[in-house]
Amino acid sequence: MNPTSVNAGSAQSARPTAGTDPSRAMQQYFYALADDLTRRLQPKEFFTANFAAEDSDFIRLNKGQVRQAGVVAQKMISIDLVEGARHAGGETTLSGDPATDQQRLAELLTSLRGKLPVLPEDPHLLYATEVRSTEQHGANRLPATGEALDLILTSSSGLDFVGIWASGGIYTGFANSLGQRNWFSTYTFNLDWSLYHAGDKAVKSGYAGFGWEPEQFRRKLDDARAQLAILAQPPRSIEPGRYRVYLSPVAMQEILGTLAWGGFGTKDHRTRQSTLLRLVEGPANMSPMVTIAENTKDGVAPNFQSAGFIKPDRVVLIERGHFRESLTSPRSAREYGVENNGANDAEWPESVEMDAGSLDSAKVLAELGTGIHISNLWYLNYSDRPNCRMTGMTRFACFWVEKGVIQAPLNVMRFDETAFRMLGEHLVGLTRERELILDSNTYSRRSTGSARLPGALVNDFTFTL
Repeated sequence: MNPTSVNAGSAQSARPTAGTDPSRAMQQYFYALADDLTRRLQPKEFFTANFAAEDSDFIRLNKGQVRQAGVVAQKMISIDLVEGARHAGGETTLSGDPATDQQRLAELLTSLRGKLPVLPEDPHLLYATEVRSTEQHGANRLPATGEALDLILTSSSGLDFVGIWASGGIYTGFANSLGQRNWFSTYTFNLDWSLYHAGDKAVKSGYAGFGWEPEQFRRKLDDARAQLAILAQPPRSIEPGRYRVYLSPVAMQEILGTLAWGGFGTKDHRTRQSTLLRLVEGPANMSPMVTIAENTKDGVAPNFQSAGFIKPDRVVLIERGHFRESLTSPRSAREYGVENNGANDAEWPESVEMDAGSLDSAKVLAELGTGIHISNLWYLNYSDRPNCRMTGMTRFACFWVEKGVIQAPLNVMRFDETAFRMLGEHLVGLTRERELILDSNTYSRRSTGSARLPGALVNDFTFTL
């Protein structure tokens, strides 16, 4: 998202007034719009409304200096108008002025009403009819952006520090014409950054969360600075083959993100397109160390979904290496006659976590012994979907290690490995410490996706190029 592209007048009008609680002010505004929509409905009509807003600071840095700074304050609402089994959806931005926004929504409602007669009936339409209203206001423990920025700039002096800072409130709401009202807000920061060396060599890192802790940032920067010094050494190339590797939590996020693409959804399972079908139906399994869940309670995504269903606090997807439960959206629930568990339409985990293990993160090099320390992976894709085989590239600071000591940076390599081997028979251990990783995507709006993951020690990890 480019902060300079936001209309200044719209951004100012969206700002809460002094002395107000931003979350509660935003909530009251959305609920008033939902009440007005309800009054405008005709007999036999029903609507669901989804509200998304943010009040964010963005700062881009390059060569250790601020290159761009801006504020994004925006509100959007989407409506699905339903009559019988027909429905039509649309979205509009909101200005923050009640009269203007009520008129916009009235016009959108009229437009959707005109489409309904020509639309086919939807056999898989399902929305919440049991009114379950919820309210959750996140605590704002964020630092002033200037305070965090001062520390970033002073601590990285003399380094080519490249990155983006995003912080502020994210607000999500749901309403329907039955009177259900749901609200969720969270306040997070995300510093996604790299220390650049030369050519294609850089150390990538990140720090994200709910409350800014200067010492934690300094530790991460010191670790990156040490890796940057190693990157200055001549890089080493190794032959393709199988190696013992340590996968950082960030590398694990890339693997689980790929696994989520077609792995956990009910529709993928029922159509036999799931990449985890061999785990669901046998004979494959994973290590007893592996438990993966959708942990909505401890994530940053709302605890309700777009059709009004409430999400469980936790859905266990894989438990001790065995398939436990899939993510089921309302549409899949209707199509396959099963209970939904509040999954989104894509049946993709939004707050994924993996249970911790027993390895000490501070001693992973010693535990690795001789092998490869992998900080980042990228360009992941499936090379063999039925067997859950993935391919991708190493990226940024990856190192050759001998007897627990980093010897040299590695040139980029391609891996090709199955999840059943990585997280199964060849998984040696997982770290006790887990890292909270917030999705840094800002397409349309700041993402509320998150992952809480350990690092992993794996034997016989296959590199092909």
